Amino acid sequence: MRVATQLQRIVVRIVWAGIAVLALIAIGTVGFYQIAEDNGDWSDALYMTLITISTVGYGEIVPLLSPSDRIFAGSIAISGLGALTFLFTSLSVFFLEKDLDHSLRRRRMEKRIQRLRQHFIICGFGRVGRSVGGELQNTGRHFVAIDVEDARFEDNLDKFPGLLYLQGDASDDDLLEAADIADARGLFAVTGDDSRNLMIIITARQLNPDLRIVARAQESRNVEKMRKVGADAVISPDFTGGIRLASAMVRPHVVSFLDEMIRSDKNVRLEEVRVPAGFPTTRVGDLRLRSPDYILLAVREEDGAWVFNPKVDDLVNPGSTIIALSNPSGRAQLKAHLIEVMG
Repeated sequence: MRVATQLQRIVVRIVWAGIAVLALIAIGTVGFYQIAEDNGDWSDALYMTLITISTVGYGEIVPLLSPSDRIFAGSIAISGLGALTFLFTSLSVFFLEKDLDHSLRRRRMEKRIQRLRQHFIICGFGRVGRSVGGELQNTGRHFVAIDVEDARFEDNLDKFPGLLYLQGDASDDDLLEAADIADARGLFAVTGDDSRNLMIIITARQLNPDLRIVARAQESRNVEKMRKVGADAVISPDFTGGIRLASAMVRPHVVSFLDEMIRSDKNVRLEEVRVPAGFPTTRVGDLRLRSPDYILLAVREEDGAWVFNPKVDDLVNPGSTIIALSNPSGRAQLKAHLIEVMG
């Protein structure tokens, strides 16, 4: 905020300096026209003003015969030199301040990013990227956004307070490392360009082989290519849009429920919590997984088998995944409870 105020003050100084220069040019032109009388026209007066203000001094095309004429020319020269110096100094300060502000913000941003753990990286902060960011924000998950257009961040700071972002090409190794990809939990390649998403997937997979990557494919023919180069999941808007349209027709109440769940200020979602590796095999009934903040729906075993609506005698094994209808607080409670059982 302080830097923004400082930049605004500099802009005001530039405006006033520009007005002063224009005023001196107008005064000088009128004055030299009066001095010239029949020995020059308006263009000669303007030219005389410009060479006097800039102290270039190519030659006096308007003769300065009387002491008052010379005093006027000297006053214009001194005032013009001061006004031009003030104008160009303010312009220099403005550009230096802007560059310095950008460098300092980038450095502060990178320091905050380095403190993150198990965060997400959104490559492409257009309409899809912002929707992904909104979902992560609503469910209490940290993320870093990357985009080549800095304006996409500046225009959405009110919607994403405290937004962590980096400006540049997300397929660049240095930029992904600055986003702390080594400690990230997942990456979204959701730019509007399939070829760029392919490069992001390849680069991210090389930098972090264990990273989960979800990509967006504009063309359905590129879905398999993205999977082959390392994407764990690829979403095609055309395909998912068709499924959504069909669902709205044949199961309207389910779609309405899901929409209401997303719009609700309670931020209730279908969440998954992975059971830690050192977790002792335990009966569902013994876990006492009851809370007003979550409802247990299913357990997915490590071998891919599903147990829907688990009974009290069903077992929860290490490495399996618990599926629950939960808000962010319930997800945290569930994780804490599993850690507590471990002992």
